[in-house]
Amino acid sequence: MTVSSVVVVGGGIAGVSTVAELRKNGYAGELTLLTIDPFPYDRPPLSKDYLLGAKDLESIALQAPEWYSEQRIDLVPGLVVALDPAAGTVTLSDGLELSADRIVLATGGHSLWPDVERVVTERLDRPPAGLGIPRSTTGIHTLRSAEDADALRHVLLPGARLLVVGAGLIGAEVASTARKLGSEVVLVDPADPPIAAAVGTQVAAWLHSLHAVHGVEAVTATVEKLESTRAGVVAHIAGETEPRTFDAVLLAVGMAPDTAVAKAAGLEVDNGVVVDDHQVTTHPKVLAVGDCSRRRGHRRAEHWEAAVHDGQRAARTILGIDPPAETVHWFWTDRYGLHVEVVGEMRSPDGDHQTVVRGVVGEPPFSVFTLRGERVIGAVAVDDPNAVRAARRMIDRGVDVRASDLADPAKNLRSLLRG
Repeated sequence: MTVSSVVVVGGGIAGVSTVAELRKNGYAGELTLLTIDPFPYDRPPLSKDYLLGAKDLESIALQAPEWYSEQRIDLVPGLVVALDPAAGTVTLSDGLELSADRIVLATGGHSLWPDVERVVTERLDRPPAGLGIPRSTTGIHTLRSAEDADALRHVLLPGARLLVVGAGLIGAEVASTARKLGSEVVLVDPADPPIAAAVGTQVAAWLHSLHAVHGVEAVTATVEKLESTRAGVVAHIAGETEPRTFDAVLLAVGMAPDTAVAKAAGLEVDNGVVVDDHQVTTHPKVLAVGDCSRRRGHRRAEHWEAAVHDGQRAARTILGIDPPAETVHWFWTDRYGLHVEVVGEMRSPDGDHQTVVRGVVGEPPFSVFTLRGERVIGAVAVDDPNAVRAARRMIDRGVDVRASDLADPAKNLRSLLRG
């Protein structure tokens, strides 16, 4: 079937990557991008430069305003409330119905809110069902949109008391930004150290120690209860006899994929809209990309680059051309002026691996590699992007390397790519 019309639902990086890849590869048909935002913008800066006030919304736009008209992309504001896969239609909240030969769901996700949704057990040691937090509770924030960041920035004044629940990437980044703004920060997470699965225990412990260095009080515990009072938000932290009062609380305990429309339409949903290796859902007219999707047999990815690759793969599927080459996953984070990049896995499922340090952990730049036999399976680098680029090529190409060569700072990593 010739595809002459495509509707992409969602204006995040996955949706924009989809429409960009379609036009890049010669698609000349009708192309509509639906977004609930004023225009598509990048989300990683929301916890950093945008929250800090160093960048405005226009400066983090994913594309210049004129790009959409130049690429003949109809940028339509609106929220999709219904999907009919067989008819190939989506219905917006204002009643507008759009039809297309292919529909791509790029609906993203939303921040987890304890007591409304079960928090994944690896982030908290128990579901915080006792929190009992109505979504209208004054002083409690999440961070997923520019509006969320605007609301949070409004309270991050010098001397303001902020509680951050969750010391993952977002929580740690906001703690760093809040300190730059002069706020007093308490960071609570039951994991010790947080994000060890992603960056390895040694690097995770060092990264977590930076909070204290920069004046953030890090507490290893769970939050048992939050309640709004005239004095602020009162937090009951496990193991503490007296509650604490804060001007604001950020819940940074993860995100949930936005799958409501897909589920109501009868598509398979299991921790995301289930797709095959070509991003096609259980109905051939509908594809799904980015945070809302999960490839069958894989874990759901929530990182920026993964969403880009999903969009590219979906576009090429629609066009009937070969997908881009698979590559190992990569992500980054920034805190306290340090840039951290991670590629691959920092541990093997069966524990059969070794860790190799290049430089000195805690003295940037440095990097840590994980090897299984003579193959690199993962790496984390702090202020050392060249090490991650080299590690990524080693993983993708299956290059054999010696641990001693990786550990030698005098050894040019690119020379190891020749095998």
